[in-house]
Amino acid sequence: MQTRDVLLDAFGRIREAVHEVLEGLGPEQLSFRADPEANSIAWLVWHLTRVQDDHVWAVAGGEQVWVAEGWDRQFALPLAVPDTGYGHTAEQVGKVRSSAALLTGYHDAVFERTAEFVTSLTSDDLDRVVDRRWDPPVTLAVRLVSVVGDDLQHIGQAAFVRGMVERGAGA
Repeated sequence: MQTRDVLLDAFGRIREAVHEVLEGLGPEQLSFRADPEANSIAWLVWHLTRVQDDHVWAVAGGEQVWVAEGWDRQFALPLAVPDTGYGHTAEQVGKVRSSAALLTGYHDAVFERTAEFVTSLTSDDLDRVVDRRWDPPVTLAVRLVSVVGDDLQHIGQAAFVRGMVERGAGA
């Protein structure tokens, strides 16, 4: 197995979890927040997808799916176009409202482009330094694993919130 196969499997597992978390939920359930400062399922899935889109395309050298395929217009969020949700206030989190179909569609589009990029990689590519602002400098492998780790944390949080919704906390 090649390293790119492991990365592709990891991104694929995130995609599967996104589908599982969103399946059958309506807009109110997706927007449920355990308290006024908490993140909603919609925000968590939107954010993890935006981060994947932003970070992968920063190292791949292409345009983010968010803009290139018009997802920014489809979501029509009252946020700046390049916003990924990093550092959002509770008020900004509340502005991210969406349907499950829109969230799934955007995530699938990002996954497809991520998969194309990852399958094009060689082991030597993974040693390329992509960010010299850190000590040690960040390689492509470290950046991609970081995205996987962040996405897994957020989809786990979304699954937890879904459990709360299903148990009546969000009714």
